[in-house]
Amino acid sequence: MLGLIRNSLFGTVETWPWRVLGTGQTEEVTYEERACEGGKFAVVEVTGKQFDEASKEAVLKLLKYVGGTNDKGVGMGMTAPVSIRAFPAADGSLQQKVKVLLRIPSQYQANPPHPSDESITIEEREGMTIYSTQFGGYAKEADYVNFAAKLKSALGSEATYCKAFYFCNGYDPPMKPYGRRNEVWFLKE
Repeated sequence: MLGLIRNSLFGTVETWPWRVLGTGQTEEVTYEERACEGGKFAVVEVTGKQFDEASKEAVLKLLKYVGGTNDKGVGMGMTAPVSIRAFPAADGSLQQKVKVLLRIPSQYQANPPHPSDESITIEEREGMTIYSTQFGGYAKEADYVNFAAKLKSALGSEATYCKAFYFCNGYDPPMKPYGRRNEVWFLKE
């Protein structure tokens, strides 16, 4: 737990590598098209719980993992964003299923420590192109759903992207009270 707290307060934060391919704007939102690098990710799935509760549970497990709860006992440092794959229901709300991903820091990509928690898996993921919009505050399910609807509206019928899920992303530790950054990502097809 000490590693988790130290990591959150004093650790460095490495951002998931990407490059901006283009931008767009409507009255409601500004958005980017980005090419995101692949790599190894620590992943936790939680089902049967509401989005906010499930994502909090999964994120805490991942923070403990990068904070030193692993076979090497090493605090790896944080990466951003913490990315939550959310699955929209027919009514626009989110299903009781999340898959939370945290990119392994660069120096551990070749040989990541093995998680002590068996619910955490390490996955090799391909690079992807996404559409992204950003917003502030302490994001909850309603905020992600709202900004996903705005991004969908901004992209219109011209853009092709996956409709089965989208990514809800947070960049900041819970202790950061202002200047917070959150994003919704649609996976380009």
